[in-house]
Amino acid sequence: MKYSKATNYALHTMLFLVATEPEQLVSVHQLAEMQKVSPTYLSKILTKLVKAGMIESTSGANGGYRLSRKNPDPSFLEIIHAIEGQASLFECSQDHNEGCLIQQVMVRAEEEMESYLYNKKMSELAAQMKAAHSV
Repeated sequence: MKYSKATNYALHTMLFLVATEPEQLVSVHQLAEMQKVSPTYLSKILTKLVKAGMIESTSGANGGYRLSRKNPDPSFLEIIHAIEGQASLFECSQDHNEGCLIQQVMVRAEEEMESYLYNKKMSELAAQMKAAHSV
């Protein structure tokens, strides 16, 4: 299973924002520099996260991004869906009348993975990250 680089950057961005003070704005340049990616490229990812209601943006000289007050503890799955969409990872290439047995297995596996990712919150990782840095 493979997700796009955009999902990788979105997950790391969200982890950073969850670990940051709720009212603190973080610029796209700070986020891009931290991940060694182009601010222009990261802006496109941030736009998807804003549209999904996960982060808020403030424009202007002191503007930036912060975690949305509406969803302060997003799950991995919510972030992945914001970037990748909700299409199935597997599509059966065969046309079967009573359904593709392989498709049924793959859908079940995907449902289990999605359940795990839905229950895995960014705040859990942020807490682990803070604990590791305080040692």
